[in-house]
Formats: sequence, C-alpha cells, structure tokens
Amino acid sequence: MANETKQKGKLYLIPTTLGDTAPLEVLPISIKRAIENIDYYIVENEKTARKSIKKISSGKSQPSLHIEILNKYTEPQSIPGFLQPCLDGHDIGILSEAGCPGIADPGADVVKIAHEKDIQVVPLVGPSSIFLALMASGMNGQSFSFKGYLPIDSNDRKKAIKQMERISIDQKQTQICIETPYRNDKLLAEMLKTLSNQTLLCVACDITLPTEYIATKTVSDWKKTPLDLHKRPAIFIVQG
Repeated sequence: MANETKQKGKLYLIPTTLGDTAPLEVLPISIKRAIENIDYYIVENEKTARKSIKKISSGKSQPSLHIEILNKYTEPQSIPGFLQPCLDGHDIGILSEAGCPGIADPGADVVKIAHEKDIQVVPLVGPSSIFLALMASGMNGQSFSFKGYLPIDSNDRKKAIKQMERISIDQKQTQICIETPYRNDKLLAEMLKTLSNQTLLCVACDITLPTEYIATKTVSDWKKTPLDLHKRPAIFIVQG
C-alpha cells in the first residue's frame, strides 16, 4: 500500500544584501547553497529578486524559477496558495527586497500561514539593517522597540516622535524607526525640532555599503552637523 503521507518541503527565509554589495561579502555560503537548491520563491519584486539570485548564484537556471509576488497589492486570500509547493514536497524560499525576510517585510504573513500548515520554517543568517544599526548605536540592546514607519501627516509624526522619546525615558527602552529614503531629510529635521536637546539620536545609513555612515550624538550636536540622507536607506534610533 502506498504511503499517503507526503513529506512537506521547508520554507527558507533567505536574506539578501542591503544594497549593491558583493553578496559573499555580507552573506554566508549557506545562502548560496539554498539558492542553488530551491526553484520556488515568494518575493516582493520579480525583477530585483531574479537579479539577486543571479548575483548570489550565477549558474542558477532562471527559466527553472517559479516566482510568486507578495507585496502590498497581493490579495490576502491568495497567500495560502503560495505554499502549495511545500505541501507537494518542494522547498520554497522567501526573498526580501533588502535584508531579512519577515522583519519590516510582508514575508511575515507567509510565515504565519506556514506554521498553521505545519511547514518547517528555516531562517538563514544575513544582514538586518535594524539590528546592525542597533549594534552600532551604543544604545540599550537589552530593551528596544521597532516602530516601523512613522505617520506621514506632520502633526501625527511629531506626536509619534515625542511618544518615542517619552517611552525611551520612562521604560529605558531604545526606540527604532525607519522612513522612505526620499523623506529621510524631512524626518531628521522634524526629529531635531521635536526631541529634547539632550536626547541621544543615532542615524545609520547605507549600512554595509562603502558609503556607510553611523553616528550617535545628542540632538543638540546633530543640529550642528550637516547631513544629506536623501535617497539613502537609513535607520533612526532614539534614547532619552
């Protein structure tokens, strides 16, 4: 009698570079091995995903790739179907646009469903701009909170900035946020206007790239420091 229990594939969370960096400078060899062995992928953007795969493993057959798109336009009801290859015994890889899948990334929605379907989730080692910035900030790494993107509305954003500062003081908790790169300069300017002069602010941009810049200063000192963050991926960290 045939065994009706088919072994499921695994869901691999595959980090990518944070910019135009040689992959093996920041990614372990395990990433290359995973890419070479996986033909099914869930990605945010097919063009950039194929480019990343080619950079990591130049010999990988592009026509053999089966790619599903997961971004803000994806219908939630279609997501469970992305995992069908795992149920059929194939491994699947989730690729973020940059850094680690599932952290500030829509891949978390797939991972949640994978657990519900008893599919093994395998996180692979790679760069996370959030954690690399926190490591380099000199701020509290024992208790921290990632706020994601702050509100776009100016008044709401100022309230969020003050709330971050208040929480950091009351709970001694480091507060981390990000912004769309073309709005970085505006966010920094609002932080310098809104935060107290003695509050510590870390600005970390272009992490792992040749133009990497990471500095922690008081708000008072930042007001004397010219800095152009336009279109540069950045992390902002606050500690009152």
